[in-house]
Amino acid sequence: MTQPFDLPAYLETRRRVVDQALRDFLPKASEWPERLHEAMNYSLNAGGKRLRPILAIAAAEALGKDYHAVLAAACALEMIHTYSLIHDDLPAMDDDDLRRGQPTNHKVFGEAIAILAGDSLLTEAFFTIAEAAKPEQAAAALEVIRRIAQASGSRGMAGGQAVDLLSEKKKISVAELERLHRHKTGKLIQVSIEAGALLAGADKRQFESLSRFGECIGLSFQIADDVLDIEGGEEIGKDIGSDVANEKATYPALLGLEESKRLAHQLTEEALGVLGDFDAKADPLREIARYVVYRKN
Repeated sequence: MTQPFDLPAYLETRRRVVDQALRDFLPKASEWPERLHEAMNYSLNAGGKRLRPILAIAAAEALGKDYHAVLAAACALEMIHTYSLIHDDLPAMDDDDLRRGQPTNHKVFGEAIAILAGDSLLTEAFFTIAEAAKPEQAAAALEVIRRIAQASGSRGMAGGQAVDLLSEKKKISVAELERLHRHKTGKLIQVSIEAGALLAGADKRQFESLSRFGECIGLSFQIADDVLDIEGGEEIGKDIGSDVANEKATYPALLGLEESKRLAHQLTEEALGVLGDFDAKADPLREIARYVVYRKN
């Protein structure tokens, strides 16, 4: 009898790999300038699910490669994600006091150092990919850098965050909200899958399927996040109800909680469907897709 896939054990083992690699790649807190490196390490080592790097690893494993081929890019994605959280928490943006259950970066180090810590994590990410790339990986690494840069900037995450801020206290359509979410959160999740696929040598069909998978779970993740902002408990590790307090555009605000949950589940089923040609090596991706909509934090 086939044993069910143990997602918690998988996530824990991969998270440990990523955590150790992040400590290895990032300058130590004791290196000059110490205060800046301390701030970078504070947020990067504050825990978290490590979803984006684990997705990159799982995409490579779905193609029969192990995590070593994608570890630098995986860590770079977490650096970029952490930079976005540091900046997102600032008083000029969401003005949050807690992140991952701890005081936000600017509460500990001040706004100026928090901004510089975010800036430094963003640029360190691209250094990490380039520094680790072997000569035979040069073309793939260049394409990964191109895609991650696009997914992170005004054409992706930063653009989505800008529209999110500009949409506060305004009524927008569901189509506009979807576009916002696909950029603010979805693009970095999608490119995590794409990076793993590219560095693992995916062919055109495999890459397109994995990219579509990432697109679907990227949106379902943000919808689930909107729901958690209302229904989450202390385990969410950040200020609850901040979206409502800031009058942000969210799926529950536009569609209601139940319809939002239904849409997230629909996207998850679509994501699972595009993996039909992949064998059991893609089971981590399948289970992560389900986890995204059922998680509690």
